[in-house]
Amino acid sequence: HELQTLFQLLDYGDTMQFSPRNDGKIVLTPDLPGVPHDSNLIVKAARALQTETGSSQGANIHIDKILPMGGGIGGGSSNAATTLLALNHLWGSKCPLETLAELGLSLGADVPVFVLGRSAWAEGVGERLKPIKIDQTSYLVIKPGCEVATAKIFSHKQLTRNTSPITMAAVFEHNGLNDCEKVVRELHPEVDKALNWLDQYATARLTGTGACIYASFEDYESAEQVLKQLPAELTGFIANGVNHSPVHQALNL
Repeated sequence: HELQTLFQLLDYGDTMQFSPRNDGKIVLTPDLPGVPHDSNLIVKAARALQTETGSSQGANIHIDKILPMGGGIGGGSSNAATTLLALNHLWGSKCPLETLAELGLSLGADVPVFVLGRSAWAEGVGERLKPIKIDQTSYLVIKPGCEVATAKIFSHKQLTRNTSPITMAAVFEHNGLNDCEKVVRELHPEVDKALNWLDQYATARLTGTGACIYASFEDYESAEQVLKQLPAELTGFIANGVNHSPVHQALNL
């Protein structure tokens, strides 16, 4: 599907640790529930870099997972991108970012934006990226008690597919719209209920195909006041939007 979307990077995410191995093995710990080792995007990213560079090196990778799975906030994609960036550095592969972004695209449409490390306006299938600067905003992100299958939403017969293209300026002026939201709300009552709850305090939006929803606030304290009132069946966190990836900053990219 052709799309237009705005990627906002956050200062909140999973933490990953990397150390080299000399036997070429990729060892990821701990196991993630429901995700076989060889199917994990982290492992796939490491092996893709091995193939691209011909490297015989391996890696021990440890992840502290705090982002909700199945939430549509790019956790898996950002972890794959972080793996490409970190191992490229650790192995001394010296692949340019453009090459790593191409490898990332083979893993998932959202991976390149995290490789390139800038908040961005995206078109095509998400690979045509224009870096942008967004004013710092605090976001309250909420995870309803369900997971949304992106493929199911994109293939749903009720999904609007003929929306006229818009400009990036129009998104900032009018907040844009999410063609997936109507379908997701109908298929997942938990998402609909969460959006209605958050809409009491600020304009509630769906992240991509969800299941996470979010609202923006002028400062952390305002978001925190709403988070304190979160119903027991919901989980959430507060993050600040950033324009430059924390991974890029750590690696001086």
